[in-house]
Amino acid sequence: MYVKFEYLPSNSRVWVYQSEREFSDQEINFITEKAIDFIDQWTKHGSNLKGSFTFKYNQFLVLAVDEGFNNVSGCSIDSSVRFVKELEKSLEVDMMNKMNISFKDGDHINIVTMSDFKEFTKSNKITSETIVFNNMISTIDELETQWEVSVNNSWHKRFLVS
Repeated sequence: MYVKFEYLPSNSRVWVYQSEREFSDQEINFITEKAIDFIDQWTKHGSNLKGSFTFKYNQFLVLAVDEGFNNVSGCSIDSSVRFVKELEKSLEVDMMNKMNISFKDGDHINIVTMSDFKEFTKSNKITSETIVFNNMISTIDELETQWEVSVNNSWHKRFLVS
């Protein structure tokens, strides 16, 4: 059952999918239509899930579920992964590569491989104050407070050169 993202409680579970590139307006409209359809059909063993989605920077797709309404199961998570894989195929874009790291350079979002990220820290292109995206967050509250953080306040700090 689809609801607007802002109507979900802050403890709702989220999954962040980062695209290797920014989505066009046409792609945002396409994903929006497909996501509403998917969420309206999203279930846990036949029981409806209350969910939503949002975009961040036209490059991150965030799926969310109100687990106070109904908990997700392994099967329902698998179906959401299949949904995102279908989007990837339709849009010819990578959204599931967990080895890519995203960070801000001014207003620009950069997505690089983990090895490039390590090299950028060595050459000081990325510092402890660089803003990174912590896609490992798990709730809407964390999305709002711990998703965009400095390298120094994230798991990425392990790559900093001492």
